[in-house]
Amino acid sequence: KRAGLLTRDARMVERKKPGLKKARKASQFSKR
Repeated sequence: KRAGLLTRDARMVERKKPGLKKARKASQFSKR
């Protein structure tokens, strides 16, 4: 489930990166 969620989340996280500037924890999750 990690690899599957990471691939789909990677796209949403990349677009939400500018909006999640304060959510740095979410950024690390996608990189891990």
